[in-house]
Amino acid sequence: MTEVIERFLRYVQIHTTSEESGLHPSADREFDLARVLKAELEELGAEDVYLDEQRCYVYAHIPATDPEAEDGETLGFVAHMDTSPDAPGEHVDPLFVENYQGEDIVLNREKDIILSPAVFPELSHYIGNTLIVTDGTTLLGADDKAGVAEIMTMASWLLTHPEIPHGRIAIAFTPDEEIGEGTDGFDVERFGADYAYTVDGGALGELEYENFNAASLKVHVRGRNVHPGEAKNKMVNAARIAMEYDRLLPAEQKPEYTEGYEGFFHLMHMEGGTDEAKLSYLIREHDAEKFHEKKALAEAAAEYLNRKYGGNRVEVEIRDSYYNMKEKIEPDHLFLIDRAEECMRALGIEPKVVPIRGGTDGANLSFMGVPCPNLCTGGHNFHGVYEYIPVESMEKITQLLIRLAVY
Repeated sequence: MTEVIERFLRYVQIHTTSEESGLHPSADREFDLARVLKAELEELGAEDVYLDEQRCYVYAHIPATDPEAEDGETLGFVAHMDTSPDAPGEHVDPLFVENYQGEDIVLNREKDIILSPAVFPELSHYIGNTLIVTDGTTLLGADDKAGVAEIMTMASWLLTHPEIPHGRIAIAFTPDEEIGEGTDGFDVERFGADYAYTVDGGALGELEYENFNAASLKVHVRGRNVHPGEAKNKMVNAARIAMEYDRLLPAEQKPEYTEGYEGFFHLMHMEGGTDEAKLSYLIREHDAEKFHEKKALAEAAAEYLNRKYGGNRVEVEIRDSYYNMKEKIEPDHLFLIDRAEECMRALGIEPKVVPIRGGTDGANLSFMGVPCPNLCTGGHNFHGVYEYIPVESMEKITQLLIRLAVY
């Protein structure tokens, strides 16, 4: 078993699910992986290894081995330690499917959970590969512990091959990316990179410098609960108003109906009853003007229902999460894309420049002064029990990171 796979298997078994707690980091368990990474970086001989004991960020540097590059620019690599709260992230039990031949993969026979190419046709790209899959009860954690393992393996290789010339390399691991707070306490000065790559993407070859503009939308509906036998002209059913609010949003602008550059409203959570109801959405749009239009529509729907039912029955709270990094990459930093494409082709990887239908820490870092496009990790079907990653993709991406570091 190669080093990157050993690291990955070790990291995914550390529970690091982030949560909407209002704390930073959102869950103390994220420190469990942070402390492991700190210790491993120190053992490898990295410099300036630092764990922010308040905010749970890990930073380190790999010193330049090329005398001509010692005073040059510093390249950084970033990955996040937390996993998504969309699926269970504790007691992860990775399974191996060796020499995959295109068949259905039974993840969990008892629960009838099957990873099938009929539903996930991308599986056909990995005939002959070894796949790491879940046991059907948790996510796998490749988002983004695959990125963490790939960066750590790159660091290990560079630090054990000081004869290979390269410039100074910066490394950072972040908490809470999955809840949109991965850079809230990020120390750009301590990171010390002039530009960087997040390693937080999908399939082998994907390369991204465009992402959604993103906001969270929370809807709070207040009703009036009266005994249903005496409810006529008195009851105001908050749950029904919440359902009506959802119907006012464009039906075609749901994630399950969109692709490419198309944005969406994603209903993440709903709860409540007659007296009170709450809805939580993600708003996503690549185009800035359409992004503002979506937020305006969310507010207009609440205003309409308040006019219809009277009072301040429906309140909305909209909070921007991140913006499209494209404007910070173009035009001065497209060399980062050209360089990644060149390194991919040298390794026999066909680059595929695609827009991110999501976001990364790199989006916010780009607006914080560190241009930061996104590299693939090799994984698929993040945030759920159908998540998988090919061993061969992780090994190839580790080679890609090394090649970029010594470019």
